[in-house]
Amino acid sequence: MTFSSRFNPVAVVLALALGGMTQAAPRRAVLASGDCKDAALSSQTKALHDTLSARAGENVLTPADFAERLFPPPSGSLADIQRQFEAARGQFYEARYTRATQALGEVLEQVVRLPVGETRWKLFVDTWLLQGMTLRALGRMKESDDAFLNVLRLDAQYQLDPDDYTPSTRQLFDKLRRELARTRKVRLSVTSTLLSSEVFLDGRSVGQTPLTLEVPPGTYALTLKKADAVSFPRQLSVQGEETLVQVDLAYEGAVSATPFPCLATPEEGEQGLSHAVRLGGTLGVEEVIVVRLEGASSGPKWLAATVLNVEGAQKLREGGFKTRGLDAPVESLSALVDFITTGKEQPSVVVAQPNLQPPWEAPLPSAVSATRPEPSGPSATRVVSYVTLGVGVAALAAAGGVRLSAEQEWAELQRGHLNENGRVEADDDTGRRLVGQLSRKGQVLTGLLIGSGAALATGAVLFLVSPSPRAPPAVSVDVTAGPGGAGASLSGTF
Repeated sequence: MTFSSRFNPVAVVLALALGGMTQAAPRRAVLASGDCKDAALSSQTKALHDTLSARAGENVLTPADFAERLFPPPSGSLADIQRQFEAARGQFYEARYTRATQALGEVLEQVVRLPVGETRWKLFVDTWLLQGMTLRALGRMKESDDAFLNVLRLDAQYQLDPDDYTPSTRQLFDKLRRELARTRKVRLSVTSTLLSSEVFLDGRSVGQTPLTLEVPPGTYALTLKKADAVSFPRQLSVQGEETLVQVDLAYEGAVSATPFPCLATPEEGEQGLSHAVRLGGTLGVEEVIVVRLEGASSGPKWLAATVLNVEGAQKLREGGFKTRGLDAPVESLSALVDFITTGKEQPSVVVAQPNLQPPWEAPLPSAVSATRPEPSGPSATRVVSYVTLGVGVAALAAAGGVRLSAEQEWAELQRGHLNENGRVEADDDTGRRLVGQLSRKGQVLTGLLIGSGAALATGAVLFLVSPSPRAPPAVSVDVTAGPGGAGASLSGTF
């Protein structure tokens, strides 16, 4: 046998690279699903995440990366950021302008990560005003003007305190205010899947959805909030004639990063899995592992994990085991991670089969009743029909809100802005503005009516084709006993 000493280094490198690719684990995210305030759910989901992350070669998104991508937190507390601001103000009064402007830039990077509201807005205003004066001291006039305008563009009536600002600074501020009033504005329209959601720009509340307002062109930090539901913070570029934004707050508000990445979902239904796939696309991962804790409020529960492929929106594997308390059995947890990553089945893990309902999805055993049986719950199709009908009703209600807001503008237009032919004169700026606003609201109203009609029609069809809940069959048992023996008869309708 003859061996050749010649080899192709390119082929060797390519073979090694391909070998590494076949061994590389997909990028995964572990996500709790259910009651995000449940300490047991958070604890056991974290345990599964840590067990998976400890495996060699695994590529798992960390909770810190999850929070940074969706809800970037500030590096310190509010008190820490305020101390940084005070230090920068001290540097300004000491005429260390270059260091002050750098420090203020660092403060602003943290301010935009604070929760929206008055506290954040006040610190935002104070920082930009001080930055404007610092840049002016450095001779950077255009940047100084832009810093002041970051305050005026959302609060045109803001007044500088005479005790803190020189007359020349106040005169400049008033001049910028007048120039801003003459600047062309952009119509910004914001809608949400949750009605009457509060809209925040740069941390300041500017109204509730559906919202239409005019703002100067530029980039704004947009956040929506309703009760505990908060949208993903986003940088919004407002340009052109009009900018339309629709936020799915029902979905984004269900996501939380603390105490562990979680997606709040109802107790029943597949909506949580579809939202998990959508969230996986936002995070840029290939697979999402959804962890649930199912069972009665007391006693042992099932810890179930579902592996979802993000690109194909497919359920790859599902398994679980019984657990109790905050800590899952180490051996069972390790076996579940083996199943998640390789598909290898072990006795301690119950694997969901395509044609069988897994035990963690089985209904709780009901008490035996001699009077009447409990009816079964609605089918999945009927639940979807309820949700679709609810969306249609919500859109119809939003259309009513838009129509009511348009009535005031129509009444104002009729008061002295229409000629005998029912038209607006070319030199009537106010009348033309009202016509434009009515036209835009008419478009929004048309869209909402069409959308609500489609949703109501779809929901009605789903409701009609879904099976009605049926009570379990009535069964009676007769037992007889006598000297010759005993007997029993079973009768019922099936």
